[in-house]
Amino acid sequence: MKIAVLNGSPKVGNTAAMINTFKEGAEAAGHEVCVLHVGKMKIGGCLACEYCHGKGEGKCVQKDDMEKVMPAYMDADMIVYGSPIYYSNLTSQLSAAMQRIYPIGKPAKATKAALLLSSGAPGPYTGAIGAYQAAVGFMGLEDVGVICAAGEENGSEAKMEEIRAFAKSL
Repeated sequence: MKIAVLNGSPKVGNTAAMINTFKEGAEAAGHEVCVLHVGKMKIGGCLACEYCHGKGEGKCVQKDDMEKVMPAYMDADMIVYGSPIYYSNLTSQLSAAMQRIYPIGKPAKATKAALLLSSGAPGPYTGAIGAYQAAVGFMGLEDVGVICAAGEENGSEAKMEEIRAFAKSL
């Protein structure tokens, strides 16, 4: 299975550790994993101009780093979103990358999705999980899991093993 992982963090820290561990487990199970660091890319928000559904024939009018992300969206059998929690939600960078799939509606081949979240304290996940579930539901993807790491769980061997085992089980 081809898995596209969108890392919404603008830093290298806890979210990257979760994603790297996921990648390690998924590759050990024979999956092909492509990690896209959308948190460091220049991806503008959707302009709602409808160019993509008219003259653009499925292509966005904006020429930015989403052009690097879209091929992975189109080729993936599974999409994994990773984000630290900022103000009770996904990062704005990841949100933009998720919303900019609007020109195509949904990934061409993907049937599954998962979410990896990191936070400094337990409990601030409701907004992020809600946004993820709404997007996945709209795209008709199966939600195969949400893994959250809070506070001292971040980077802990127990949490990394949970993520590794999850990735291997796909």
